[in-house]
Amino acid sequence: MKQGAHLSMIRSFHLADWLTLGNASCGVGALFSVMTYLQTPDVRHLLFACALVALAFVFDILDGRVARWRQQTSALGQELDSLADVISFGVAPAAIAYGIGMDGLWDRVILLYFVACGVSRLARYNVTAATLSQGSDKVKYFEGTPIPSSLLLVIVIAIAAGYGAIGNNLWLGMIHIGPWQLHPLVLMFAVSGTLMISRTLHIPKL
Repeated sequence: MKQGAHLSMIRSFHLADWLTLGNASCGVGALFSVMTYLQTPDVRHLLFACALVALAFVFDILDGRVARWRQQTSALGQELDSLADVISFGVAPAAIAYGIGMDGLWDRVILLYFVACGVSRLARYNVTAATLSQGSDKVKYFEGTPIPSSLLLVIVIAIAAGYGAIGNNLWLGMIHIGPWQLHPLVLMFAVSGTLMISRTLHIPKL
């Protein structure tokens, strides 16, 4: 690859990298759908956002398998994967939660915590992957739950939206802690974030 060649970075992308970009695109699309829902309260936009996160999960699985199948893993691909995962499984689920009604100030604090945990977990994975792989080309286990596990939270939200549990009708209701509101359902994001940054929880990587 010639230094300074036009679009040289794009031409250097492997098939797995394009799948990773598909992951990121789904995450951004989910954010757009949430914003559309907030402008035009049509629950279909919220459900579409959830579906895009699920599609991002499919891309996330495929990019790793394609990279191993074609033996085209790279540091660039690893960084692309982490950045895409931050969008699709960190920021997008938090935005979907906010859109469905977890919009109290305590809710926002917890959603920020969740995203921060996801970013921290991915950064830790990137710097420890060589150690965790134990000399092979594949990591044996995850420390803490992988960030794509947030798809489970999105599924819960999609089910709630399907049953009309949106806004004031959100499952588990709303409580006041001091001057601020908290929707107890948001605590599942606190649990998920905490599990992601756990160092003692080892999840075998298939």
